[in-house]
Amino acid sequence: MKRLRVTFAVLPALALAACAVGPNYKPPVVQADAKAPFVEGQASTMLSGQPLPVNWWEMFQDPALDRLIKDAFAYNTDIRVAAGNLRKARGALSEAQAGRLPTTTPSAGYSRERVGADSVTAGNGIATGADGGPSHYDFNYYQAGFDASYELDLFGRVSRSIEASRGDAMAAQAALDGARISIAAQVAQSYADACGYAAQADVARETARLQGDTLKLTQRLLDAGRGTRRDVDQSAVLVEQANAQVPQLEAERRAQLYALAALTGRTPSELDGDAVACRMVPKVRTAIPVGDGATLLARRPDVRAAERTLAADTARIGVATAALFPSVTLAGSATLGAPHIGDVGKSASFGYSFGPLISWTFPNIAVAKARIRESKGQADADLASFQGTMLTALKETEQALARYAAALDQNAALGRAAAAADDAAKLSRIRFDSGRDNFLNLLVSEQDRDTARAALAQSDQGVADAQVSLFKALGGGWENAPPIANAAPGAISGNPSIQHGNFTTPVPKSGN
Repeated sequence: MKRLRVTFAVLPALALAACAVGPNYKPPVVQADAKAPFVEGQASTMLSGQPLPVNWWEMFQDPALDRLIKDAFAYNTDIRVAAGNLRKARGALSEAQAGRLPTTTPSAGYSRERVGADSVTAGNGIATGADGGPSHYDFNYYQAGFDASYELDLFGRVSRSIEASRGDAMAAQAALDGARISIAAQVAQSYADACGYAAQADVARETARLQGDTLKLTQRLLDAGRGTRRDVDQSAVLVEQANAQVPQLEAERRAQLYALAALTGRTPSELDGDAVACRMVPKVRTAIPVGDGATLLARRPDVRAAERTLAADTARIGVATAALFPSVTLAGSATLGAPHIGDVGKSASFGYSFGPLISWTFPNIAVAKARIRESKGQADADLASFQGTMLTALKETEQALARYAAALDQNAALGRAAAAADDAAKLSRIRFDSGRDNFLNLLVSEQDRDTARAALAQSDQGVADAQVSLFKALGGGWENAPPIANAAPGAISGNPSIQHGNFTTPVPKSGN
């Protein structure tokens, strides 16, 4: 009968434990037009409504770029920082989940103790020092104990804390995915720019070579008495103008190579061989699958992180609300203590205590109410942040689509202009060599050809940059990311290492 009464007494507590105070989280509603197909994607033949491929960079069909992004996923420091933050958040989640378990503390001890005779009363039957007895008493004391406590989650403080920590961990995972997207885009853009500047430098060198041929021709004409010094000087100006472009373009190319080295975990002395050798801008030559707004919002890690942060801070309202109510903890302890180690464990050495502990800040609950207002304010800010992040994702994608379409149209027009300018320069050279045209017309036609070629090379690079920006805005590339490399010394067998004081940073191998 006694056991039955205890069972009925526990039932109300268990019923209360199943109910957590504070608001239950509901994901914010996304309006229908945000999930619709993209405005800028409906009129272009270079876009499709198919889902974005997981490894979008493979659409460039460049093995060197594929390898560089794989290296960046493994060794990039920003990605490793985000991975560390994720492990930290998961540790906090494990700590919160441990709140569902009782806290246990075993202990054991030994002490050598002395009691002065004057502190012992005569009622103990022990003589004091005044009548000839001993002045003190020494003895050993051996003790073992076990303490346990368990918080009854009557108002959901523990469950809401777990819910908040789980939201934080999922937001940290989304932040890691976002870091991967950003780094992949930076690697692709730096690689495309390095190749683009190399291509522009080659165009400048070819221009200088062609202008050099014209300079030689004008010099021969001057020597033969058919030309003028002005013609020679004008040709020399064009040669040097073309030569002057090469150092700047080469400097920009090297700057992008150094950026690639840092992004992939290398030092500036470890430039990637394939990137150094690249002289042609990689471009996607097929229709880019972009999906629609619904798939974009589901894929973008920043949107997911904002939503999970909102969920976590909504749960923290419940944590703060639980402080308005009493906290009930069941605590118990068992001890074994005796002056002789052989007596430890006997019934006379055993002691215990058990009972509930109730704590409550009532009636002064001003602090608890203030924290509830603080938590609600944070949740309101998170909701606005989520909505802003969602709008930013849609805006960035539409902007990237518009700029990509413009880059393609511009590139096509410049391609036609370069072809026409090249034909005009060839015809002018033929007419000039046959004496049917003057040198000024030849000079103008060659200037037009040089300008058109340089503009086309720059536009080729711009198309690649626009494609990368579009892929970044679409938010893919994190789904099948490879494992992050261990940065400990010797973690990468066979790879060179760079010494930094007392630690070693492994460096991935460069391409050939």
